[in-house]
Amino acid sequence: QLVQSGPELRHPGASVKLSCKVSGYTFTTYAIDWVRQVPGQGLEWMGRIDPVDGQSNVPQKFQDRVTFTADASTGTAYVELISLRSEDTGVYYCARSSAYDYWGQGTQVTVSS
Repeated sequence: QLVQSGPELRHPGASVKLSCKVSGYTFTTYAIDWVRQVPGQGLEWMGRIDPVDGQSNVPQKFQDRVTFTADASTGTAYVELISLRSEDTGVYYCARSSAYDYWGQGTQVTVSS
């Protein structure tokens, strides 16, 4: 299973770091994808990290604001999003790549002044 960290409230311009702890399988066997759902929109893919070597694949939209990391010693993946704005408010999910057969429960991120 994938268990994510709790809800976050941030001011515009701040940063947030979310976690996703993996259990039930070997952490380094699968990449971890991060997706988000903001109000009124569908799921949006934020990128992927390979826990074996830490290599990540980030779409251009997020390249200057998102960093993915993975700690194999604890089986935990992280995503950090900087320069937050109100449009980043939404629910953030981690999922086992690429089958998306296991998902975290989601983390609510609220960006508000």
